[in-house]
Amino acid sequence: MAAALLPRAARAAAAEGGEPFSFDALTDEMRAAAGRPWAPATPPESWWGDLDYDGYRMIRFRDGQSRWQDGPDAWRLGAFHMGWLFPEPVRLFDVTDGTARELRFTTEDFDYFGTLAGKVPADGELPGVAGFRLNYPLNRPDRSDEVVSFVGASYFRALGRDDVYGASARGLAVNTWVIAPEEFPRFSRFYLSRDAGSATIHATLEGPSVTGAYRFAVRPGAVTEIDVTARLFFRDAVEELGIAPLTSMFLFSGQNRANFDDYRPQVHDSDGLRIVQADGDATWRPLGNPEKLASSYFTGPTPRSFGLYQRDRDFDSFQDPGARYDLRPSVEVVPQGDWGSGAVRLVEIPSALEANDNIVALWVPEAKVVAGDSREFAYTLRWGDLAPDWDGPLAIVAATRAGVGGVAGIEALENARKFVVDFRGGPLDDLPSEAPIQPVATVSGGHLVSATLERLPEGGDWRVVLDVTAEKDATVEIMLHLAGFERTLSESWACQWVNA
Repeated sequence: MAAALLPRAARAAAAEGGEPFSFDALTDEMRAAAGRPWAPATPPESWWGDLDYDGYRMIRFRDGQSRWQDGPDAWRLGAFHMGWLFPEPVRLFDVTDGTARELRFTTEDFDYFGTLAGKVPADGELPGVAGFRLNYPLNRPDRSDEVVSFVGASYFRALGRDDVYGASARGLAVNTWVIAPEEFPRFSRFYLSRDAGSATIHATLEGPSVTGAYRFAVRPGAVTEIDVTARLFFRDAVEELGIAPLTSMFLFSGQNRANFDDYRPQVHDSDGLRIVQADGDATWRPLGNPEKLASSYFTGPTPRSFGLYQRDRDFDSFQDPGARYDLRPSVEVVPQGDWGSGAVRLVEIPSALEANDNIVALWVPEAKVVAGDSREFAYTLRWGDLAPDWDGPLAIVAATRAGVGGVAGIEALENARKFVVDFRGGPLDDLPSEAPIQPVATVSGGHLVSATLERLPEGGDWRVVLDVTAEKDATVEIMLHLAGFERTLSESWACQWVNA
């Protein structure tokens, strides 16, 4: 019998002696759970049930209470308190030599400040926690830095060396911004183990339509890598399944800065979606903050990789010493094995505040999910400064700008937009300005008026200027790359323009 089904005294005994644990056994348990009706977790009646954002900020995990402090390795485990957005208990287990023992938490593990001080019962046993974080000497050998955290639904995020938190990942997305109701399945239990240089996290996923068993193998470094295995079991059909979903924030950059009266030149956790297709061709899609919900699908076989990137890592581009957007990590998904055909989907949600995560990227399998299905997906997540390969086989999109269409100095064209795209690196660096290369542009939903290419002064970037027109309220998809010498010379630049 699982520990969750035992009465309190029996659970305590089970936690003391432990229970055998394996990923396959966890998989069997979640497969069986999918055959039973969905039973949502019930938040316990508690003093923390009414906490708001300000109240929740008054709770801190005590560093001295970190688990694994007496272990032979450098890992440290801390917990997040229940309350505010996290009312449902999550249970944590330590796994050593194939035996899982539950980690118990009490109010003695936390500090309570402000109005909470003196109101919290001393040494009160907690039914669980909201999530956890793992610390490791990531940046310096003499300091334990946060590497990865899991808290809220199936959300988690990680850091590479010298990064600060930005984009997040989820275990699974179900019906994200489609007609069917969106679901947010949650990780309800975590089983954690570690060795000198890596940590392994197993988790149970529970939701109305799906259950799952997950394994995360975390390897900290300059680029932190997490190998993910997701075994999914469906009790109901799903309209749209999202694999390896990423979430980020894009408020403004030079493309749409006119809508924001802000001293900072740019505000975003990520500035583009990059996809490397199965054949090696690459697409760069600058992110936007549209006036209405926007969605783009990039269809094809299993890609080599896709992700949300923060290419611009120059402090002067952001001028924010507090938020340090220049240090936000890029996050790349590298599929393992054949996922079949499908699409990388990008969702951009209108937002007026940088506190809102308004960007979603995920893989949508072509094959629909029906009740009784099971699926398994494996992939690696890479977190860090994933700088472009400027010396690689393809030139890179170095900058994107946009403005009113037409010729400067005269009245702007109606229903027209100008796009300016700079390319750099790869085979372009060694070419003379008169080299026989040309822009290759396609426009769907609108009309391409002109496309010109020039080399910027002093051997600089290669600049393409596009003028595009469209009917009012039309959604226009634009693709552009450079070609010459009978081959593709650059990654493709993609853009969606809604002529609102």
